[in-house]
Amino acid sequence: MNWQLTERGARLVASTTSSADYKFFALPGGLPYRPGMVQVDNGEQGAPIEVVVWELSAREFGSFVAGIPAPLGIGTFALDNGEHVHGFVSESYAVADAVDITHFGGWRAYLNSM
Repeated sequence: MNWQLTERGARLVASTTSSADYKFFALPGGLPYRPGMVQVDNGEQGAPIEVVVWELSAREFGSFVAGIPAPLGIGTFALDNGEHVHGFVSESYAVADAVDITHFGGWRAYLNSM
């Protein structure tokens, strides 16, 4: 959804990784292909996932969020440096039939493997 961000004047702040408390999935369904990140349960193994951090004005945030298709949403997640940011997360029900792509470490690496 990069173009939706830049269209609203968002600014790319950083490319980094999440903490190791997440799993990453290729959600089922056709185009557009979408990733889903969910926090692992206690005792479950996660991994750092490549993420990008954007700055978006509060005025533009509402229209951006209104265009996010379910089962994606905005939630709070931890970065590898301990900072907590708002970003894309997936409803946990959506990953039941999804392909676990955590070992790729990010969406671009997964797409490049195809």
